[in-house]
Amino acid sequence: MQVILLEKVKNLGDLGDTVKVKSGYGRNFLLPQGKALPATEPNRKVFEARKAELVKKANDSINAAKIRAEKIAGKTLTIKALASEEGKLYGSVGPAEIAAAAAALKLDVEKSEIDMVTGPIRTTGTFAVAVRLHSEVETSLNIVVEEQRGA
Repeated sequence: MQVILLEKVKNLGDLGDTVKVKSGYGRNFLLPQGKALPATEPNRKVFEARKAELVKKANDSINAAKIRAEKIAGKTLTIKALASEEGKLYGSVGPAEIAAAAAALKLDVEKSEIDMVTGPIRTTGTFAVAVRLHSEVETSLNIVVEEQRGA
């Protein structure tokens, strides 16, 4: 299936690129999300007419993401969790817990923007977590996991 990308898509292409994708990916993700148009001749004309608007929208979203990244960069979140004597957690700390801790500090971070490459945190300590605010904008957040003292 050939599609025209309406925004930059990671590992696929940039705005305006015509790319070949698997039918299911195009039909079930790219088209409903508004990230692409089928690569037909009428759609090419529609894209050319909207190109300036789409480029401006893409630049605005990148600038907004950069502003958010400046606010988030270098911040440290402290999360308390139940842990054993050896420092292993009874459970784990994942994107949902990190997003909740960020919201408590009034940081604008969504659960879907947190990228935990190594998987959820399962021990106490300090960890760096990547936050992808846009396909071109990434920052990091320090997470300190402490043992929660039981009453």
